[in-house]
Parts: sequence; structure tokens; C-alpha cells
Amino acid sequence: MPPLLLRHATVFAGERHWPLLADHMVFADLGRILAVLPEGGAHSLKLPPNALEVDCAGALLTPGLIDCHTHLLFGGARAKEFAMRLAGRPYQEIAAAGGGIASTVRATRAASDEGLLAAAMARLGEMARQGVTTVEVKSGYGLDTEHELRLLRLARELGRRAPQEIVPTFLGAHAVGPEFSGDRAAYLRCVREEMLPAVAREKLATSVDAFCETGAFTAEEVSELFGEARALGLRVRIHAEQFGWHGGAAMAARHGALSADHLEYLKPEEAPLLAASGTVAVLLPGAQLTLALPNPPVAALREAGAAIALATDCNPGTSMTTNLHLMLQLGAALYRLSPEECLAAATANAARALGIRERTGTIAPGQAADLLLWDAATPAEALYRLGAAPVRRVWKGGREITP
Repeated sequence: MPPLLLRHATVFAGERHWPLLADHMVFADLGRILAVLPEGGAHSLKLPPNALEVDCAGALLTPGLIDCHTHLLFGGARAKEFAMRLAGRPYQEIAAAGGGIASTVRATRAASDEGLLAAAMARLGEMARQGVTTVEVKSGYGLDTEHELRLLRLARELGRRAPQEIVPTFLGAHAVGPEFSGDRAAYLRCVREEMLPAVAREKLATSVDAFCETGAFTAEEVSELFGEARALGLRVRIHAEQFGWHGGAAMAARHGALSADHLEYLKPEEAPLLAASGTVAVLLPGAQLTLALPNPPVAALREAGAAIALATDCNPGTSMTTNLHLMLQLGAALYRLSPEECLAAATANAARALGIRERTGTIAPGQAADLLLWDAATPAEALYRLGAAPVRRVWKGGREITP
């Protein structure tokens, strides 16, 4: 892989408050960014003769995008539920009748390893073509020890096969496993005493997630799980306040959670708790629109100074999309985030939500050479075509990953 020199770029470096850098150059070698300089500073670089030079001609250059919340490994489809919701059936009613997460658990358990991997690789290919260079992948569709570990091992295999970096998350506390007949206490004992130690022992995940919601798990139950996860050296994240307020986000902030996700029913007065703890507010407009939920309290999050990320929540039931660009556009249209805030929400802040900000998410010396060259000149131009992904070229670790 030759050294890479991108010239005459308009650089958005990842943090929303950093200025846009006109006519800059970015030099990378051995997968890392070594220099970010004004074009006139080229004389200070000692370029190897095999360096690959790319003239960006003023186009926008950003960090590679990061999708920090996905359920990418799953079997089956739930289009029938989509039609049921359109006919007025609520999510909780569909789930109680055997649909929802339980439906995907059955299909995922029945699918072959290669079938699951092939479907996930196709989704990752769609993401790569949009400039997504890092993807979080959760378990949560196994719901017993055998199948949860299986999904995390498959996520590790995706990391070997895919052009992107895969960040695995253990979501055993997604719902109660079918073998436990609704006995939450018994299932959570299994999660804590069997699954969690095995995940930590095999280093299958970097963080532990949980669904804190009516019909899933309480804040008190999740808090106990988080305490044990942290004792094993795992970071924590939470699905919280999606269908109503349950105190999950505030509890997670007290545990120093990397992120609290969904947050449609977060109390505005809790936004400073997220800001103070560094817990990223991950907003998921795809699921919000699919389920006809209200907007999260974005104004309160902004006023408090909480970091905001945007992600697809790619899953077969409530956000069947791999289009991170559309999520950024919805962040602007629904939440009135600026184009720069939207780009930061899928770069620097998304990296924070995964605990990897020290090595990716910005264009700066020492960071991974994960780069996206847009077919656009400004952040606003990059995002204003709803549903479009104006991508010119993409590099992961300095290696081009799209034709």
C-alpha cells in the first residue's frame, strides 16, 4: 500500500467547532495520517517516490463515516410487521403476539453461519459505497449463551472479511430468551453468570448494551448488569427512553456509559447528566420515523453541551436501512442540526460513542487514514440532496475500498 497524498481538499476534520480548511493537503502512510497542511506547505513533506497523489480539486474531504449503532447480523425479514404498524398495530402489541425481536431470534437461530455472514457482508458493501469505514455490530438476536456467543464470533469473522473495521457489542439483555418463559430474573442470571464472563474471556465484545424499556429490562436490572460488565473491563451502552421514560439514560450516565441511544422520551433536565459524564446521545431517526415517535429533546442536549451522534439502527424490524447519509439528512431536517453537526455526528462523536475517538473519527496526525472524498464542495452541499450519497472515493487505513 503506497503512501497517500490528497491535495487541494476542503477539509472538515470531524469536530463540529473546528474550522473548515480550504485548499489543504493530507498525507498518510502505513495506515495513519502523518500531516494536515495548507497546500503551500507541500515543500515540508519528504514524499517517497511511490506516493499516490490525488487532486481533490476543492472537493470536501471528511473522516470516513462511522455507523455507531447497528443490529447488522440477523436472519429473516419483518416486512409483514411494517404493514401491521401501518394498519395501526403498535410495536408492543406485535411483539406480544410473537413478532418483534422474538421473530428475528427464531430466524437468526435457524440461519446458517454462511447465510448470516453473506447477508451482513452485502449490507456492509452498501455501507462501504457510502463512505462508512467503521461499523458497530451488536448481538442480541440469539438470547441464549450458545447463540449470543455465535453471533459475536460471526461479528469477529466479519471484521476479517469486510473492508470496514467492525466494533462488536454484546446485547444479551435485548429481550428475555424464549426458553425462559418470560422469567426476566432467571434470564438475567444467565446473561450475568454465563454469557458475560464468556464474552469477556474470549474478548468477543468491547462493550455491553441493554434494552431498558417496558417489556424488556428495568433500570435497576440493567444497572446490576453494568456493574458486573465494568468489573470485567467492558464499557457499557444503553437503549433508553424510546417508548417512554424509565430512567435508563441517567442510570447509564452514572455508570460512565459510552452512549445512550434512542432517547425520544429523555427528560430535558437529564441532558446535563449525559454531558457531564461524556455519554454520547445517539439519535436514531430511522427507527423514530418507522415507529412514529416524537423527536428527542435535541435543543436540551445541545444547550447542555452533550455530544450527539446519528446512526442507522439497521435492523429488520424498526429501521431496515443501511443509509447513514439519509440519517444525517434527517438529523438536519428533523432536529435542525447544522450540516457540520451532522457530519460530526457520524465521525468524531460516533467514534466517542464506540470508545475509539483516540484512533479514528477525525483528520489529524496520528489518526487512522479513514477518509471520505465527497462529490461536493461544502458540508451543506454534501447533505442537502435527500436520500443521495454523493461519494467520490473512500479510504480505510489509507487503502481505497471502493472502485
